Amino acid sequence: MGGCLVLSAAPRRHIALLGDGNSVHVQRWAHEMAVRGWRLSLITARPAEAGALPAGVAQHVLPPVRRSADWLWRTGAARRAVAALRPDLLHAHYVTSYGYLGARAARASGLPLMLTAWGSDLLLTPRRHPLIARLTAWTLAQARLLTGDSADLLQAARRLCPRVRTELVHWGVERARFAPAPWAAKPGFEAVSLRSWAPNYAIGTILDALAQVRRQQPGAVLHLLGGGPQEAALRVQAARLGLDESALRWHGRQDDAGMAAVLARCKLAITVPHSDATSVSLLESMACGLAVIASDLPANRHWLAAPPGASASASATSATNGNALVPAGDANALAAAWRALMQNEARAAAAGQANARRIALEGDRRLQMDRVDALYRALLGDETRPGAGGSHAAKPLAGAPTRNMP
Repeated sequence: MGGCLVLSAAPRRHIALLGDGNSVHVQRWAHEMAVRGWRLSLITARPAEAGALPAGVAQHVLPPVRRSADWLWRTGAARRAVAALRPDLLHAHYVTSYGYLGARAARASGLPLMLTAWGSDLLLTPRRHPLIARLTAWTLAQARLLTGDSADLLQAARRLCPRVRTELVHWGVERARFAPAPWAAKPGFEAVSLRSWAPNYAIGTILDALAQVRRQQPGAVLHLLGGGPQEAALRVQAARLGLDESALRWHGRQDDAGMAAVLARCKLAITVPHSDATSVSLLESMACGLAVIASDLPANRHWLAAPPGASASASATSATNGNALVPAGDANALAAAWRALMQNEARAAAAGQANARRIALEGDRRLQMDRVDALYRALLGDETRPGAGGSHAAKPLAGAPTRNMP
């Protein structure tokens, strides 16, 4: 009697993400990997709201974390979650919190661990105490791979743990949503900050600069997005500076559509943190064709510099495609750069056009997430697995040009 052979589809490989579920960056990452066919779970101390994650992504919620030391006491819960999930790969976002939990879980389970650094976790936190630096170095040593979004961030990782393997991968921009709006249709010359209202991002410096600018340019307007713990203090500062609703618009946290709507009416983006790697908000502002004033940090210099092959010039303005780099925390320098762009709209418009072209060439999120898909498969020894629909072909890990081997 004849029979037929039934071939079942291979089970999807399972990645356990560790990160803040309420972070738009983690949510975006989950969506990108879900469309590439990965099965996902999320281990988090800060869960996402309903509907924020792709369908089928289960959240395993850890006890709340209210202070930094609490992460040390979440290792047992994280290990139990990993044991229950039985994933193929652990991927932890933010080295000095979820990265530590992932490292402890990887040691207990034998699973491969990938880490993604976000910036301050390697650029600032390890400097606070030698014990933190040693703990961060130990965490890095447990990882099969670390990704980061700027060269200086990866260099910081290698200083802490010389043998860690690194890949330069940035978050990228959803260019279908973040795209230039017609310059002539924008009202006046409005500026926007997308950064969190927290000490590192120097929002108070931006308010001080705005007050200076309005003395000569009373039409200057600033939109503040982001929200954060300094809101009360910033509102007091704004009142003291005389910045009312005609000068300052408080938007707080916005989804992608809300951010894109504000960016569409602005001509200038301001991002002046004291420390930063590649800022997603910087890339989104560039993609929308805004001129940029940024703090003079390595990652900002990389993105705002004229591309290789551009004509050489001794002018700092030419070297940044008409954008401006200023010292972090210097309200006077920020105000001067702000006034200069308002007084020369042709320069600002040209800078915005150059920024949009740069993102079109290098900043597309799909290309960056295709690389992550390839890295996952290489770590699992499954370099032939196609992405969702077979449309995300990717190179094996060994072919990635930015890899740093120990």
